[in-house]
Amino acid sequence: MIINLRYTVGIILLLFMTTLCAEVAIPNLSQRVTDLTGTLTAEQIAALDSKLADFETQKGSQIAVLLLPTTQPEDIAAYSIRVADAWKIGREKVDDGLIMIIAKDDHRSRLEVGRGLEGVIPDAIAKRVLAETMKPYFKNEDYARGIDAGVTQLIGLIQGETLPAPTGDTSDDSFDTFLIILFFCCIVVDLLFSSLFGSGIGAVASSIGIGAISAGVASFLALDIGVAVFMGIGMYFFLKLFYMGGGGSGGSWSGGGGSSSSSWSGGGGGFSGGGASDSW
Repeated sequence: MIINLRYTVGIILLLFMTTLCAEVAIPNLSQRVTDLTGTLTAEQIAALDSKLADFETQKGSQIAVLLLPTTQPEDIAAYSIRVADAWKIGREKVDDGLIMIIAKDDHRSRLEVGRGLEGVIPDAIAKRVLAETMKPYFKNEDYARGIDAGVTQLIGLIQGETLPAPTGDTSDDSFDTFLIILFFCCIVVDLLFSSLFGSGIGAVASSIGIGAISAGVASFLALDIGVAVFMGIGMYFFLKLFYMGGGGSGGSWSGGGGSSSSSWSGGGGGFSGGGASDSW
């Protein structure tokens, strides 16, 4: 009797572990649109990402899109909760995130709605977006237009909701803009003050000027002013020392072929299971 019980418990544990191992992994979040199926072209992903980025900049809310082949053996609703817990889309304490998940081979879709958006996108509205707006496109295998139509409708709904204004301090575009402006200001300011006051006093005056310019640009772009001033002065002396006649390689600038990359992440938003699923 005891042996049979042990066998039974062992089988149950084995089945449980097998189920856990069979769960579809949650992909790492690095961009607003994640396509694990190869369905969307690079141009379609870029256009959709741009729309979502502009919306996030204007409203503050975050929307992420995930295409994957299947969530089986897990139901898409349970899988979506795991994605929401891992990605934490939306702003912390505002909870204004939304995740659109399309399991292509399962012919299933899901909208996972953050707590802060459940008033404007209740379960019934989420269901209508999936069934009435997106499904007709999916049935014709036009996934790009279906996703875009759904995103457009969701953006329109969220735009009408009163939410805290975005701070803008996490914008990669703003930081890139700051660096570009700062780079050219360092060169112009150094040339100006060096010609007026000479190399010694000119360098001091230039560093003060760059600090002031950094603070002004950071304030306009909603960046951290203290960090911006520190970076501005640091960039000026780096360029002065190595590329603007202060030593190093003869005072000449040689541009490289480097590229910058940005990574997007969730803002710490919370979910409580609001949303809806559909099939086609």
